[in-house]
Amino acid sequence: MQSLNWDDLRYFLEVARTQRASGAAKRLGVDHTTVARRVRELEAALGTVLFDKSRADGFVLTSDGQRLLAYADTVETTVQSAAEQFTGGAHSLSGHVRVGSTEGFGCFFLSPQLARFAGKHPDISIDLLPVPHFVSLSKREADLAIMLERPERGQYVYTKLCDYRLKLYGTRSYLDRHPPVNTVTDLRDHAFISYVADLAFSRELLYLDRTIPNATANLCSTSVIAQYHAALQGNALAILPCFMAELNPLLEAVLPDEVVVTRHFWLCCREDLRKLRRVTSLWDYLRAAADENRALLMGESREMRYVAA
Repeated sequence: MQSLNWDDLRYFLEVARTQRASGAAKRLGVDHTTVARRVRELEAALGTVLFDKSRADGFVLTSDGQRLLAYADTVETTVQSAAEQFTGGAHSLSGHVRVGSTEGFGCFFLSPQLARFAGKHPDISIDLLPVPHFVSLSKREADLAIMLERPERGQYVYTKLCDYRLKLYGTRSYLDRHPPVNTVTDLRDHAFISYVADLAFSRELLYLDRTIPNATANLCSTSVIAQYHAALQGNALAILPCFMAELNPLLEAVLPDEVVVTRHFWLCCREDLRKLRRVTSLWDYLRAAADENRALLMGESREMRYVAA
């Protein structure tokens, strides 16, 4: 143990999270041969094998690797906490936070909100990951995550961030060129844009069939932003989050009191990271921003509002 290089734990953690030497190298800013060498040195120092390697699965933790992961995670968080105390972080926000989110919410809501936060705190750096799939907190793909579903297991802290609504939208040009819509039954004569059903990362996204019986989608995408831009072309209708569609005056809600879906976003992070001041401050800011924008999120306003960062 005297030959253990504590810095090797950083390399071990990134390989464990990405399962690839190349992926770890990108996150650490080094080449993949350096990552592989540091892992070998750590295994030699501990006298054990930490990863099984294969072309198909990459670096897979062994049982000893799994045991070390828990310790290394704790070491990393402890070092981050110490840095806050001894480098001024206890009094001013500094450091790095990575925020994962669903694609539409990340691009249309979080992006402008986080831009305000970053502008007020120049010593903190934020990575925003708006992606059409789940983000792994356990692998440290993100420090904070906004999710469609709350975690069912694991050492996480979570709270309901907000309710939000989705409604059926189309352009005025589309509505003028197609049969009038007075009831849900009238929608059977219309075309729709929706998700690719077998590729949707959550069943929470498959609301078209549940909301509009016998609806036919002639254009499908895994991206809600792609659906949004397709709807703007004026050839079909789409169920879109109000926080996206209401910001664009070209889109109008169709049967807004009848075709409406309510969903929830959950704000989550790991228990150990919740103690970091930069994470706590951003957590509180996002909750305040969501509360301030309840009307937009629920489709009752077309205005984005901001809170003090």
